[in-house]
Parts: sequence; C-alpha cells; structure tokens
Amino acid sequence: MIVVLVIAGVLALWPRTADSGTGSPAQALDSSADLTGPPPDDVALAPARGQANLRPCPTTTPGAPAAQGPLAGITVLCLGEPGRVDLAAAVARRPALLNLWASWCQPCREEIPALAAYATRPNAVPVIGINVLDEPASALDLLAQLGARYPSVTDPDGVLRRALRWPRVLPTSYLLRPDGTVEQIRSPLVFGSPDELSQVIDRAVTQIPR
Repeated sequence: MIVVLVIAGVLALWPRTADSGTGSPAQALDSSADLTGPPPDDVALAPARGQANLRPCPTTTPGAPAAQGPLAGITVLCLGEPGRVDLAAAVARRPALLNLWASWCQPCREEIPALAAYATRPNAVPVIGINVLDEPASALDLLAQLGARYPSVTDPDGVLRRALRWPRVLPTSYLLRPDGTVEQIRSPLVFGSPDELSQVIDRAVTQIPR
C-alpha cells in the first residue's frame, strides 16, 4: 500500500511539460514530489527478469583505471539481474548514454523503442537505462512488452540522480564521457527515432576532447 501511494503521489504531482524540441513533450515533476522508490526484490522479480531478458549490466574490468567524475564510487542496483553496478567504473574510458525513465512516464514509453533500436547498431555507444520512481516489476514488464533489452539499473534512493543534478524531468538523457564527466542532452529531450539518437550522440562524441 505504501508503494502504491508513493507512485500515485508522483503521478499526481507533475503539473507541467517540458518542451522536447521534437515529438512528445517530456514530463516535469513538481518539486514537492517524493523522489524515493522501492528497491528490487530479487526473489519476487525472477519471473519478470526472465521475461524481459535484459542484457547484463556492465561490469568493471579488472585492472581498469580508477573512475573519475561525479559518478565515481556510486553503485546502484541492476534491474535485470541481482547485484550492484558501478557505472562510472564499468564504462570507464568510453562514452555511454544514460537515460532516466519510468514505466508510468508516457514520453519514456514512446522513446524506449528508439533507444532499443539504436542500441543494436554496430557503432552505437552503450545505452544504460536508469529506472526511477517506479515499481521494478512494472519497469521490467514494460521493457518486455517493448522488446527493449539494453541494460537498466534502478536508483530507488536517488543517489545517482543527485550526482547527475537531475532536473526532475522524464525522460532525461546524459552522455557519460570517457573521462567520467557527464553532459545532459537538452535537445531533444525525447528522442523520436534511432537516427535522431545517432546524430545527436555522434555530434556529442566528436566534441569530446582527445
């Protein structure tokens, strides 16, 4: 009952939309919204995880250089399998796309197929979903329905969101650079196609200092 009330409170508290530039507008949450959520229950989630069949969360390579930047040392729970992941360390020295989303967020639902299609391209940077303010089972069910298999983590306590300085808008995407710094992708806020994703990410990657 508490979890239901938390999610219902979040759904009731977004009073406005944020212009995405193209496609659907993003959803902006009110500053008074409760930003916590339930952690995954590994036993209860086993069937949903099997159905979603997400790709494994990234893992840290032994002997890899220490991660830098605002996400260094932060570990979060993997959504598709038991365990924790240190994103900064796991994708160190290469760019990655971090996408904050929730199953109840309609623009997120519209964007996920574009993310999934982009993630399968040979030259795509790794795509990692960050599920927030959500029921893990609902999140996994949605990914299974949409056939989106890129890895996702969950951030029930908001530690990752605080490090990213999340603007309380869903969906929100960030480019995690090889040096550990992050850049919010502000236009568009909601991606409408894998081609649009590819263009924006390729442009951002080419601007990374060598």
